[in-house]
Amino acid sequence: MLTDEALSRGLAQVGTLGSGNHFLEIDRVEEIYQPNIAATLGLSLGQVAIIIHSGSRGLGHQTCEDALKVMGKAMQKYHITVPDRQLACAPISSPEGQKYLAAMACAANYAWVNRQVMMSLAEQAFLAALQISPRDLGMRLIYDVCHNIAKPETHEIEGVKRKVWVHRKGATRAFGPGHPAIPELLRPIGQPVLIPGDMGRYSFLLIGTEQAMRETFGSTCHGAGRVMSRAQAKKAARGRDLEQELGKAGVIARYRGKGTFAEEMPYAYKDVADVVDVVDRAGISKKVVKLKPMAVIKG
Repeated sequence: MLTDEALSRGLAQVGTLGSGNHFLEIDRVEEIYQPNIAATLGLSLGQVAIIIHSGSRGLGHQTCEDALKVMGKAMQKYHITVPDRQLACAPISSPEGQKYLAAMACAANYAWVNRQVMMSLAEQAFLAALQISPRDLGMRLIYDVCHNIAKPETHEIEGVKRKVWVHRKGATRAFGPGHPAIPELLRPIGQPVLIPGDMGRYSFLLIGTEQAMRETFGSTCHGAGRVMSRAQAKKAARGRDLEQELGKAGVIARYRGKGTFAEEMPYAYKDVADVVDVVDRAGISKKVVKLKPMAVIKG
């Protein structure tokens, strides 16, 4: 299911963020739109929260690369043509399709473990810095969800309920209240939806809706979206003190590569508040809280 190369890459990277738009962000709850739902999630005004955005690291990337090679040959076998190599595919019931789904499940499990390890490391850092006990800190998980993953789901299509595979790319699940896939404690309110913004402004936690189930296969956007390519963002960063710019916004940044840091600066992204207002007005997810970043760690 997984190649030796994928496994070896993954073993060395457990508990790490990675590059690109992955981050660990320390936030403050700045605004609450739905007090009852926020209370159910254990969130209050002024509370400190952490968002971790990372996934299956080299193991997932290598799994994708390995699958592209297999699927390329499989398409010839099954007489499938696609306009782009990245869309390489095979029938779900085929041996190639089944092996890929198993490997993808392994990568998803790795991603969950990776985030759990990073959450534990973040808790240890808080405990060391504040010199308090875990009980006094009270750090707990609100929600963890994968995106960029295909999953079998049942949706109504043209009036008929059908089991389909939904692959969310640049999107996240936003199931409405009562859905059996939501943990029982959260089922009455719907699934939490995390939409992170850029490093200098804010992020949002929303809740899924019945309307999303009807109109978007229970999906909402996963982020603000770029207005500059990574190359353009690097070019725009020349001669600028990016750390100082973030500092003026009240954000402390820690990072390894200056290039990656420049790629993810606020000017490279849309204002996530505008994006969130659109999905809120469209009814495919509803705003619960706004989070203001205080510190950001980049891979």
